[in-house]
Amino acid sequence: MEARLSRFPTPEYKPLPGTTLVPPPRAGGFGQSRRRLGPMMGALFLCLTGFGSVPDRDPGNLSAVFDARALPIFDLAGVAGDDLGFANRDLDGQVALIHVFASWCGSCRAEQPMLMRLATVEGVAIYGVDWKDRPGAGAAYLAERGSPYRRVGDDRGGKLASDLGVTGVPETFVVDRQGLIRYRHVGPIDDGTWTEMLGPLLGALAGS
Repeated sequence: MEARLSRFPTPEYKPLPGTTLVPPPRAGGFGQSRRRLGPMMGALFLCLTGFGSVPDRDPGNLSAVFDARALPIFDLAGVAGDDLGFANRDLDGQVALIHVFASWCGSCRAEQPMLMRLATVEGVAIYGVDWKDRPGAGAAYLAERGSPYRRVGDDRGGKLASDLGVTGVPETFVVDRQGLIRYRHVGPIDDGTWTEMLGPLLGALAGS
């Protein structure tokens, strides 16, 4: 519930003998500066580490998008007993997305229709990594909402996500034909993200 401070009278401050009155902090003072500083420090971190969405970069200039690094070697079991699972060798020779998700992630649920469109309409190769989920929860989630993934791996212990540098879900990694990570997107994919960055980048990588 939002507090309405205007309902309460402003207190009258009177200094004690021999003291100097220090007025209460004004709106927009140090408290607000600290609140503004948080997002600024977060943006600075992303710039220094090279991670995150960088919409002002030209996705056609591949060297400017990401300092490519090799995909970790992994071999994950499937999210259900009869699933094939997901290993790094499944990406050989492909331009693809690795999408890290979880059944308990609200943003992942909101993002799911967009991923389904990319997979079924745009023909994007998307591979899923189910992060720190309960046994069977990822399979039930995909059975209920549909799966945009060509393969899905169960990263219950978080090892692959840790190797990728994942700090939360959803996160998406663009991988080129040589198995190099070329871009990392933190947060849900929406129309703007696809149109301005991921779509052009995948097209440039596919044509290179």
